[in-house]
Amino acid sequence: VQLQASGGGLVQPGGSLRLSCSATGSIFSSYAMGWFRQAPGYEREFVAGISWNGGKTNYADSVKGRFTISRDNAKNILLLQMNSLEPEDTAFYYCAARRIAGGNDGTYNYPYNYDYWGQGTQVTVSS
Repeated sequence: VQLQASGGGLVQPGGSLRLSCSATGSIFSSYAMGWFRQAPGYEREFVAGISWNGGKTNYADSVKGRFTISRDNAKNILLLQMNSLEPEDTAFYYCAARRIAGGNDGTYNYPYNYDYWGQGTQVTVSS
């Protein structure tokens, strides 16, 4: 599967952005999906995960209540709605896919759980 993230940009603190990740080349519903982010000098960190059918989601504590992950399997798209953005949210944001089998409806929190990665989109939160 090939992943293409988009939707990043510059936003003021308290603002909102919606990131998209389009998937091509494979059956999108065969994958659990996740969003990660990486700021300069820091390791890549988990942001949010979603099961293959959207029935389960999981969030990092730092974004819980502010970010919402969702997916549309008919359109092969993963979304991340980010509200109440803070300067600490500034980072490159990556979408990732993990192939699942047997209808496994889990979510996954670690980079090594994922098989495929998009190229990333920059989010900058600054006044």
